[in-house]
Amino acid sequence: MSERPGETHAFPADPPETARDRSAAEPVEIASEPFPLTEPAPEAAEAPAEKPPRTRTKTIVLGSLLAVSLAGAGILGYAGWRIATQKDATLQVPSQVGALKLNTSDNGRSTADYLRTALSADVELDKAVGAVYSDGSGNDVLFFGGTTLFWTPEDDLDTAFGLISDAQGSVTGLHDVAAGPLGGTMKCGTTKSDATDMAVCGWADHGSLALAMFPGRSEADSAGLLREIRGATQTRD
Repeated sequence: MSERPGETHAFPADPPETARDRSAAEPVEIASEPFPLTEPAPEAAEAPAEKPPRTRTKTIVLGSLLAVSLAGAGILGYAGWRIATQKDATLQVPSQVGALKLNTSDNGRSTADYLRTALSADVELDKAVGAVYSDGSGNDVLFFGGTTLFWTPEDDLDTAFGLISDAQGSVTGLHDVAAGPLGGTMKCGTTKSDATDMAVCGWADHGSLALAMFPGRSEADSAGLLREIRGATQTRD
């Protein structure tokens, strides 16, 4: 074909490049540094900060419970030993305790019987005793008590003190005093007799309980005298 003057020829345009052609022809920069092809494994979760304290707390709690358990076992063991060593008690009425002599008169025996019966009516006993002791000065000592297994000696002693009352009032000012070598609990207080204060003392352990009234004597002297009477009247198997 002959060209005419002033006529230009258009060359056929290059075929459009496809995305595949461009990706094949031109390098694609993804990252300037190497990188792994797989996703990194998730980091292990850190242990919560509270866990060690919780572990220590658990250890402390368990240790405290163990200590309490051991203490409880020790207390129970001691209580069992005390019951076993005190429960088999015997009370007798000797004819003389120190300077005190047993009053064997009719009045003395009837008073002793009354006291023994009154105690047995309110406190369940296997055996009860009663006695009136005289020292020649006219200040008799009225003694009465009994034996059985007492699970709560102090409570039973408080009940027994309730027997000693009259129209003028009951025993007041009860307080602990030294029980002496036989142990248990011993208390003293004051009641009225003919409008005069009279000392009253008593003891109780897991095998015996006794009370005594001391007209004309101070509370301190009465407590010491009751310990002497106890040592002469109480024995254990």
